[in-house]
Amino acid sequence: MVVLNRIYTRTGDDGTTALGSGERRPKYDQRITAYGTVDETNAAIGVVRVHLAGARELDAMLGRIQNDLFDLGADLAVPEREGKPERLRLLASQVTRLEHDIDGLNAGLSPLTSFVLPGGTSAAAYLHLARTICRRAERAIVELAAKPDEPVNDAAIHYMNRLSDLLFVASRVTNNNGAGDVLWVPGQNR
Repeated sequence: MVVLNRIYTRTGDDGTTALGSGERRPKYDQRITAYGTVDETNAAIGVVRVHLAGARELDAMLGRIQNDLFDLGADLAVPEREGKPERLRLLASQVTRLEHDIDGLNAGLSPLTSFVLPGGTSAAAYLHLARTICRRAERAIVELAAKPDEPVNDAAIHYMNRLSDLLFVASRVTNNNGAGDVLWVPGQNR
């Protein structure tokens, strides 16, 4: 259980922050950027949920995802090290659940004939915003994983990749199952 009875500590006033392991790193460190951008994704999904009038199933799905994103942030905040006891890690089963959710959401949608522009309902537009933040988080995690001294759980990368797909499909669902999608018309304004 987490207990937060004091919000400010002043320990970050020197431009550093603590990882879950206690190690201090500069606030611009790639690991901090990675889990910070996961947190941004989570916040954007919170905004989506405010705009989901009556979509209980999707709201519950996004609530589970928000909790998973905290797990993912905790995973990234404690680098895997040999000889250290295992901490909270994202699991492949969480990625599999996302795939199942994507398949369920996508089942009632018509195939696309063009790329979709962000828009339609407010919920769909916010889902697109969350999707783009999710992609940025994925890029930050992949960049971190490319560093030889920065271990990253593969499930974290897989999860963010699937999540962006889920957010895209969910945007179509909230756009009247794709009927309200705003389609890209190449060269329309030439």
